[in-house]
Amino acid sequence: MFRTPLRTPISEKEVRRLNVGDQLLISGTIITMRDQAHKRALEQEKIPVKIRDSILYHCGPLVRKKKGVWKVIATGPTTSSRMEPFEAEFIKKFRPRMIIGKGGMGSSTSRALKKYGAVYCDFPGGAAVLAASKIKEVLGVKWLDLGLPEAVWVFRVESFGPLVVSMDSHGGDLRSKVKR
Repeated sequence: MFRTPLRTPISEKEVRRLNVGDQLLISGTIITMRDQAHKRALEQEKIPVKIRDSILYHCGPLVRKKKGVWKVIATGPTTSSRMEPFEAEFIKKFRPRMIIGKGGMGSSTSRALKKYGAVYCDFPGGAAVLAASKIKEVLGVKWLDLGLPEAVWVFRVESFGPLVVSMDSHGGDLRSKVKR
């Protein structure tokens, strides 16, 4: 059962109501970041996007510029475990409320989600065109010098999902539960 769509910015109180297994749709702003953007952000005093109370999407979108306007072709999630070396520190420093990706994350991220009030959600792999169809506008792009997939993209989305909370702010971890 889907919860009422969440709209960004998302408060810590809203996130703490979410539990492993909840299914969500998101509307508002999402920000893509992969390995190189995480690393650069952690090295900077200030970054060119506002992360606090936002949604971070582990994604390297396929985009094309046509007549001066960015067109999103596909935005499937990338494997989140690649960001594990950075994520706990990233959550502490920038305070996103939700991270979207695929494949889950590790114990240090789980501890940071619990401590700082955030969740990790899975987006289904293989549904990159579905994800792109939910992007209504490219609001901006930063750090293009990293390359198109590694750049930081800011999207306005409507009913983005389906998302499944697989790590919650209470220490719940869907993958661990399934393994047990």
